[in-house]
This record gives sequence, C-alpha cells and structure tokens, in this order.
Amino acid sequence: MTHITSSQVLTELSHHIGRDNGIHVQDLVRRITCESKVNAPLERRVRQLVAELRMEGHHICAHPARGYFMAATAEELADTCEFLYERAMTSLTQISRMKQISLPDLRGQLHLKT
Repeated sequence: MTHITSSQVLTELSHHIGRDNGIHVQDLVRRITCESKVNAPLERRVRQLVAELRMEGHHICAHPARGYFMAATAEELADTCEFLYERAMTSLTQISRMKQISLPDLRGQLHLKT
C-alpha cells in the first residue's frame, strides 16, 4: 500500500490556497499517489495527517462542499474554526443527551454552591 506523509499533504495543499481552490480528499489522494484508484484507508490517512498538521499550527481549512485548502484570509480561517467548533458541540450535545446529563456535567465542570 502507498504511504502518504504529512509533507506530501502540505506540499499538495500549498497549490490550493483559498476556499475557491479547495480539493476533495479523493482528489488529494490521487494527486499525492498518482494512482487513479483511491481507497478508504488512504483517505483516512490524509484526514489524520490534516488533523496532525492543524495541531502543528498549519492553517488547513476544509468544508464538505469545497474540500481542503490553505486559508488565504483570516476570515477563511475563522470560518473553518467555527465549522469545527459547531461540529464538536453537536457531538458533545449528542453524548450529553444519550447519557441524560447536562453538557457542563459531561466533563465535570465546577459547580458553585448556591
């Protein structure tokens, strides 16, 4: 199986700056591997590498409709951060509802005596 590195992802994304130049994960894998067939493990690998690159501070944006791209503006970065925040809050809200506890109680936030 083809191995994809973070530097390959970053290099390819350097050609996709701004939301109008986004690239979907399947096309990103194709560009990196030069293979016409894309499989799920390679897509997962790219998503994992994107998360790692973001943890290193790289401004990699994404949206399901546009794909991955490097932020060209502060607004694009802010939009991606808001998208990620909303997605995280949706997941946390689902967990709190399934456990039938409030969202603050989910992670044991400090309760002040009243």
